[in-house]
Amino acid sequence: MAKKKKKRKGVNLFSSMALIFVAFIGTLALLASSIDRENLTQPLKGNNGDREAFIENVASYAVPLQESHGIKPSIAIAQAIVESNWGESGLAVNDQNYFGIKGASTQPTYATLEYDEEWIEIQASFRSYASLEESVEDYAELIAGGTNWNPDLYQPVIDAENYREAAYALQESGYATDPNYPAKLIEIVELYDLDQYDN
Repeated sequence: MAKKKKKRKGVNLFSSMALIFVAFIGTLALLASSIDRENLTQPLKGNNGDREAFIENVASYAVPLQESHGIKPSIAIAQAIVESNWGESGLAVNDQNYFGIKGASTQPTYATLEYDEEWIEIQASFRSYASLEESVEDYAELIAGGTNWNPDLYQPVIDAENYREAAYALQESGYATDPNYPAKLIEIVELYDLDQYDN
């Protein structure tokens, strides 16, 4: 009888510890998700000031693109945020490239992640600009004019009815390999009400 009691206590102790562990993991997951969410909305201090200032800065060049190139400003701003990590990536800081536009082999090289059934790191050459304005202008020319091998490559982005369609059109046109690229852009647009710039 005493042995049975001992066994039950051990089982109860094990069960209690397992429940505590599960609760601990659950708490960690909740904390992680709240930290990520908080991080999305907190000002990012650095070369470009806080996030609101960054958005306003990019918007000053992106808003005219709607009339000049047919590009939705919300998508241009969201891409600048995602591609340059709020202007804090090495590519943005060193070469004023805010849209991750690749260049010739003679241009600066950076490590970048590409998705091909799994994430792999590669070295790639990227274009270098003198300013954010120049970067936005080249981005607009790429979206409106396509590439040498396909001038209409990004036409679906321009033809899109709204920022959601434009986000998916960018991926379908091959702008980024990240399977979550459209979702990231849409989340940024909606989180920061960037579609206000489309009106």
